[in-house]
Amino acid sequence: MNTANFEKIVDGKQVRLYTLSNSTGSKVEVINWGGKIVSIQVPDKNGKLVDVVLGKSNIDDYMNDQEPYFGAICGRVANRIANGKFTLDGKDYTLAVNNGPNALHGGIKGFNSVVWDAKQIDNQTLELTYFAKDGEEGYPGNLTVTVTYHLTDTNAVEITYRATTDKTTILNLTNHSYFNLSGEGDPYVGDHELQINAGTYLPTNDVAIPLGNPEKVEGTPFDFRSIHTIGERIDDDNQQLTWGNGYDHTYIVNKAKEGDTGFVAKAQSPKTGITLEVYSTEPGIQLYTANWLDGSFVGKNGHTYPKRSAFCLETHHYPDSIHHPEYPTTVLKPGEVFLSKTVFAFK
Repeated sequence: MNTANFEKIVDGKQVRLYTLSNSTGSKVEVINWGGKIVSIQVPDKNGKLVDVVLGKSNIDDYMNDQEPYFGAICGRVANRIANGKFTLDGKDYTLAVNNGPNALHGGIKGFNSVVWDAKQIDNQTLELTYFAKDGEEGYPGNLTVTVTYHLTDTNAVEITYRATTDKTTILNLTNHSYFNLSGEGDPYVGDHELQINAGTYLPTNDVAIPLGNPEKVEGTPFDFRSIHTIGERIDDDNQQLTWGNGYDHTYIVNKAKEGDTGFVAKAQSPKTGITLEVYSTEPGIQLYTANWLDGSFVGKNGHTYPKRSAFCLETHHYPDSIHHPEYPTTVLKPGEVFLSKTVFAFK
C-alpha cells in the first residue's frame, strides 16, 4: 500500500497508515481513522503472500465508501440496539437510527469513523486510543478506549481492548474485518470450509434483532459444529436466512469458563490453503457473509466486491443486550475496567 494515499488531516488530527511486520514477512496495515485493518498479508500453501481482507486503497475512498465498516473498530456499541433506545439507571437514552429502525455499530459517527491517537510500540505492535465524550452519539459517560493490534511471529493478529468510564454506560466492541482467505478480490467465499464452536445461536426478527432465547443449531443450516462450506446451506428455505439474505447471526460460544480465551471458529480456503483460527474472551461471535455487498464500488487493486465475496467473524457480546437482562451484560460502571481479547491466527 502507498502510505501517502492515507495521509490526511481529519477533524484536526493526522491520519496515517501504520505497518506491522514479523520475522516471517507477514504484514498487517492499519489506519488510525476508525482503527481499520487495511490489509493482512500472510503466506499461502506455496509461501506466497496473500492479502486476506477487503478494503480500500486510500483514505478518501474509506471516508466516502458505501460500506463504512471494512476492517473497523465498531463501538461504542457494536451490532444493533432495537429502535435506537435504551434505559439505564432509570434514565432514557435515544440514539441515531442508522439501520432500518435500529441503531447499528455506534451510530452515525461511531468508532469506525473517528481518528484514534496512534502509538507504534514496535514493529509488531500498534496502540490506538480514543476518548469518547459524555453524550457522544447519545451514549452516557466519558469513555477512554485503548485497542492494541499485535502481529506475532506465528502470524496471529492479537487484538486487545481496554476501556474505562466515569459514568455508567454500555459498551460492546468488535473488529469488523471482511475476510476472504482466497485473497481479496476473489468473488465468492461459499467454497470456504467453516467450523464454529457453538451449539446455539440467536434467531432474530426481520430487522436482525434477537428474539430472545438461544436456539439449538442442531438440524438447521446454522450448525457448523462440524465442518461445512459456507455456501453449502446458505440458500436453504429457512426464514432466518431469508431475512438476513444469508448468515448474519450471533452464535453463543461454548466456553468452559466465562472470560476464557477459547477456540471460537476456524475457516479455510481450498484455493490457497490458508486457515484462520479465531480465539476470544467474548461470549458471542457474529457470522456475516457480506450479504449486502453488490460489487458496485471498487476496492483495493481495482477489485470489486460482490455479494458473499467475504465473511466476517465479529467477536462481541450479544446484539441488543441492554434489552435482555438474561444476556451477558454490556453495562460498564465507573471503577470497572473492560478487558477483551480476540486472536485471528493464520496458518
